[in-house]
Amino acid sequence: MPDVGFFSGIDLFKELPYSCLETIDRDSHTLDCSAGHRFYAAGQTGRMLFVLEKGSVRTFRIYSGKRLTIAMLRPPAIFGVVGCFGQGRYQSSAEALQASRVRMIPCESIQALLECAPHLAHRFVDLMSERFVHFLNRMETLARKGLIPRLATLLLEKAENGVVAGMTHKELADHLGLHRESITTTLGELRNAGIIAIKRKTIFILQRERLERATRE
Repeated sequence: MPDVGFFSGIDLFKELPYSCLETIDRDSHTLDCSAGHRFYAAGQTGRMLFVLEKGSVRTFRIYSGKRLTIAMLRPPAIFGVVGCFGQGRYQSSAEALQASRVRMIPCESIQALLECAPHLAHRFVDLMSERFVHFLNRMETLARKGLIPRLATLLLEKAENGVVAGMTHKELADHLGLHRESITTTLGELRNAGIIAIKRKTIFILQRERLERATRE
């Protein structure tokens, strides 16, 4: 008997009939990969829907020779959705940031799944709409002229209980499509102003209101 527990624990697939889950379990397979593995590139024809089981994945686009991070994904996360619908082309690239395990579902199986459970189409639309809004917000952030507003916005997005943990200066730079040195300098300015404190890959937001004002400068 197939083990469909993995799929039933994902919001997108919750409450689907057992027969539907059984089908995607049978058709899918897992890939264990190392950091740097490229799952797909922008413009490629979609062949798979990806579900992150372990590790982390970054989706990004290249602008002026620099990588603009769109999203940093943690398990369980679904990516590559756009490649299974419409023109069937991925609009971004995706790569593993560390050793990861990813479940890969053929696009044909997704189409069959929609026939099995038509209401699932609404969940896919909601997911794609959410990703699109996130992408527009990222574009708006990049449109800001100053580096401090862009970095302040990113820190507020990534903070949990006032703490941004586990992100290197290089990762922050990749998010904004900048050089690491620029991020280091700007973080130093925020630290000298008493807005943040930094210790061992951890950024503490000391004055949230001032950091929020910085996003609008």
